[in-house]
Amino acid sequence: MSNVKNIFFDDIREILTQARSKAYTAVNTAMVEAYWLIGKRIVEEEQHGETRAAYGKGLLKALAKELHSEFGKGFDERELRRIRQFYLVFPIRDTLRPELSWSHYRLLIRISSNDARNYYLNEAATNHWSYRTLDRNTSTLYFERLISSQVKQLVIDEMKQKTETFQQDNLEFIKNPYVLEFLQLPPNTTYKEDDLEQALLNNIQKFLLELGKGFAFVARQRLVRTETSDFFIDLVFYNYILKCFVLIDLKTTRLKHQDVGQLDMYVRMFDDLQKTKMDNPTIGILLCSETDQTIAKYSILNQSRQLFATKYMPYLPTEAELIAEIEREKRMLNIEN
Repeated sequence: MSNVKNIFFDDIREILTQARSKAYTAVNTAMVEAYWLIGKRIVEEEQHGETRAAYGKGLLKALAKELHSEFGKGFDERELRRIRQFYLVFPIRDTLRPELSWSHYRLLIRISSNDARNYYLNEAATNHWSYRTLDRNTSTLYFERLISSQVKQLVIDEMKQKTETFQQDNLEFIKNPYVLEFLQLPPNTTYKEDDLEQALLNNIQKFLLELGKGFAFVARQRLVRTETSDFFIDLVFYNYILKCFVLIDLKTTRLKHQDVGQLDMYVRMFDDLQKTKMDNPTIGILLCSETDQTIAKYSILNQSRQLFATKYMPYLPTEAELIAEIEREKRMLNIEN
């Protein structure tokens, strides 16, 4: 009886595994094919212009504006340039591999060497490399090291060992923000946050809005995209008195110097990508909830600390207020992190 039961469960697992594989392939193929066709159409349209460079620049800007209103923020001018480059690098559609996602291709089109790109393309597709595996291998010059090594198996074994955990993440495709944007689904970031962090963010969000100091909520887990990476900012507010964005980054572990550097990077990125000429410089607040204490750090670039204190601090929560709110929430949850 037990053997029959095990066979039954194995059959159900196989059905679900195959269904998920088919869903992955279907969405992935449709997405990559659509971007290839869009890139092809952009290049064709550019070639019809009399002044190709100027026309092309205006074309992508106008197209991004049109697509944003109907298909969301995933089609900004930068992403359209990347889609255009995708077609230029892979002008023959039959060379595309259905096993690879758009995230894979975003990495591949940055590789200047045709030999290296073709190697990574074939290896990633044949061995079902995850995006993170491909990212690590390209960034560590795996191909170049491999062809230069006399004992290649040692390099291969090291690569497999270093990327083993990446290959075990079965939810990677589901978590991919590009897939969510393509399907116009709201991003689900619960896989990134534990219960403590969610509770603290809920409380901080409510606390800032109730301060009465000009805070307006903008976004939670705001995606900020660079050429190579995606970052999620925990909370984003706009203060209409200070006329600036305020970013909140929460850490539930002991504060590290990298955390401060990351917050400054967020501030720089937000100023570069989101701030308008009418806005003042972005402010970042880093909250670190440790077992025995809570730390709050402020970050603002391009201004002195004196100006920051006199101009901004009257409208921001004090460090003591932030610490008190987090400690109060921790006591209510009776959680030790």
